[in-house]
Formats: sequence, structure tokens, C-alpha cells
Amino acid sequence: MTTESVDTPAGEARVIWHTAPAARLVLALGHGAGGGTGARDLMALAAALPSRGVTVALVEQPWRVAGKKVAAAPKVLDEGWRAVWPALLRPALPVVAGGRSAGARVACRTAAALDAAGVLALAFPLHPPGRPEKSRAGELLDAGRPTLVVQGGRDPFGNPGEFPRPAGGDPYELVEVPGGDHGFAVPKRGAPTQDEALAVITGAVGPWLDRLIG
Repeated sequence: MTTESVDTPAGEARVIWHTAPAARLVLALGHGAGGGTGARDLMALAAALPSRGVTVALVEQPWRVAGKKVAAAPKVLDEGWRAVWPALLRPALPVVAGGRSAGARVACRTAAALDAAGVLALAFPLHPPGRPEKSRAGELLDAGRPTLVVQGGRDPFGNPGEFPRPAGGDPYELVEVPGGDHGFAVPKRGAPTQDEALAVITGAVGPWLDRLIG
């Protein structure tokens, strides 16, 4: 694991590289508005994917690097992500844009303009809790790249059954983590266990990336 600082118009960002020995692509993952790169799903992917030839780059947004408690506005998050992108391209490999929650929204909004190879949306916040009328589905549907959504079965920001499935073909693949909340935490009693829930995530993402890059 290595850490790289990147200057952006929004301040200093940080990239934490989990490098694969014989990498064939880079998966760049941004964090959510309520936490950092230590989120359980991000760490699980960073641990599991390098053995499959996937370098995982965890991107810490400038507001988080600066120690602020409140996330920056969406426009500023996008600005920081775009400024980090050239560093992610440096290994000269295809780059899949991704993230959890707010990071997933950033990846969706910027993927086409950055020519990302695909989008991984973890815990996509389809709407604020209890406000389904405030849908953000447009960001997901307009990503313009092959997209995988991994969503907890009891995510208050949108459970899998709430996601739109437009007629004429699905614009994304969707995998449910049974019992998972917005952070993919599962109840202490019952199935799946926390380790099993994380295995659903890594077990879905790895093969999807394999199919994506052939």
C-alpha cells in the first residue's frame, strides 16, 4: 500500500494505492459523505481485488483530507475527482470509476466526460431517507458507461426494489446484499453474517470487472 497526495482546485486530495502485482485495470473508489476510505466495503474490495489483477485506488476527497466534518457540495466533489483522474491514469491501464454513497454519485456524474471504463456504484443514495420523491435516479441512468450497482436490502437511501428498470433493456446491473443497510452492516443475529455480506460484494464485483475488460 502506498499513499499519494494530489493537488486539486478544492485542496489536497489523497490516493491510497492497493497495487496488484500484475495489474490489468485500476478501480478508483471514492468515499461517502459520512465517512472515509476506511468503510467496510471499500476495505473489503481493496483486500480482495489485487489478487485478481485489479489495482484499487481509494480516493480521499480534499474536505476529508483537511479534517472537515461536513462534505463539500456536489460540484466541488466532482471538481476534486476530476483533478485526481490524471493520477489514476498514470499506470496506463483502463480505469473504472466508483465509490460508495456520495462517491458513487460523483462517479456516475463524471464517468462519461472522463471516459471511465465503467462505473461501480456501492450503496447508491437513490433518495434521502423517507423522501422517495427526491430521486437521484437520473445520475445513475445518465452515467453512460457499463454500471454495477451493489445495494443493501434494507438501505434507507433506496432498497433494490426501488431502483428504476426502464423498458428496452437494463442500463445497469444490480446486486443485492441481503440484510445490508447503507453501510452494508447486517443484523448481528441471522443470516448473512457480516463476513458473508462482504463476500457478496467482493464476489459480485470481481467477476463483473473480469467481464468488463474481457
